Amino acid sequence: MSTMHSTEWCKLPISLTELCIDTSLRCGQSFRWRKSNDDIWSCTLHGRILSLRQDPTHLHYRAIFPATNAPPTPPSSAPPSTVDPSSDEDDTTELVQHYFNVRPNLTDLYDQWSTADLNFKKKAPKFTGVRILKQDAWEALVGFICSSNNNIVRISQMVEKLCIHYGPLIGHIDDQPYFDFPPASSLTGPNVESHLRQLGFGYRAKYLYQTALMIADARESGWLDSLRNPESPLLGIKPRPAGEMLEGGREGYRAAHTALLELQGVGPKVADCVCLMGLGWGEAVPVDTHVWQIAQRDYKFGKGKHRSLTKATYDAVGDYFRYLWGKEAGWAHSVLFTADLRAFSERLSAKMEVEEEKTSLKLESGVKILQEKVNLSVKAEDAEESVKLKDNVKSEINDRNVKREWDDDDSESKASKVKKLVVTKRAKKRRKT
Repeated sequence: MSTMHSTEWCKLPISLTELCIDTSLRCGQSFRWRKSNDDIWSCTLHGRILSLRQDPTHLHYRAIFPATNAPPTPPSSAPPSTVDPSSDEDDTTELVQHYFNVRPNLTDLYDQWSTADLNFKKKAPKFTGVRILKQDAWEALVGFICSSNNNIVRISQMVEKLCIHYGPLIGHIDDQPYFDFPPASSLTGPNVESHLRQLGFGYRAKYLYQTALMIADARESGWLDSLRNPESPLLGIKPRPAGEMLEGGREGYRAAHTALLELQGVGPKVADCVCLMGLGWGEAVPVDTHVWQIAQRDYKFGKGKHRSLTKATYDAVGDYFRYLWGKEAGWAHSVLFTADLRAFSERLSAKMEVEEEKTSLKLESGVKILQEKVNLSVKAEDAEESVKLKDNVKSEINDRNVKREWDDDDSESKASKVKKLVVTKRAKKRRKT
């Protein structure tokens, strides 16, 4: 197997609250990233294999480049030879910054969304560092056509099959081949639809084939990227203003959404996914079953005229979230979507275990403090009674599981109860004497 050129590991200073790749790459935005046993994420992007790892203060990255003279689709048994690209050609740093959309200050955005919405404020601290990726629009379109009645694991499997059978081989990491995403023109052959059905795409095979024909043949070159938000342009292009934010989103967003609905296999949800994660329109709010459940559970939808997810209800949910969170409503909604995914349930469980442990320690400390208060409340001449009372307190704690019963009481209230018990004991003693 030929040796490929790999750059040295570089690092980008960024905290986990500003970017968490373990969350952002697993939350249903992109479907091609693979994680190795040593916690390195890898994917082909812009003609190279990009590898990532992260620590609390930095994102580390390196690129693996193929030979520039390699054939576009070599067989997997014959990987391309390598050519060391010059430093002028290596735009990996710019690619990483662009792809992970690092320009906005995420802490400020989370604060803004939390101020506007108490539900977001409650859930967001467990899911910091979620960024909307700046993906290729064609890849986003194909991925979300595959998402129809599907889950993240199966979508990822379908996308991988597309890359293996129709994408160019970029290289290998160990024995694992990495293929780039196929262009629309690669999916326009006469046998593509039947082949995709054989690969398990089902009814999506027809949608992918017909949409590829429309993009490659029936639309002008660059048509899909012409729908992009000018504030979020392609890599290397200067941003431009995108117009005034309106209730239903900016004019460019609404035009892009309408245009995407002309494609096969694209309904309102898929169109919004592509607008948000492929075209950079931050106000796009895809409403699928997860988001509809969130809207019903946390935002009181599902009653009256919005009892079911009709077109009117779909628009109402999006408008409400845009009202709450502004022109990055889709980004904020994606944080709540992530929090609702089963893949991250272990994170919530871990948080609960930590909180229970903290509560247990706090209660144990509270018992010690109460016992100290008892000792301080009893005079020296009542030392014998103090010892008896201390034993009584311990016994009562063991018998009644006071750790849990006192959980909701104020600590001063607890102390006053014990002090009152001390006074009663002393009064009884004096009456006997």
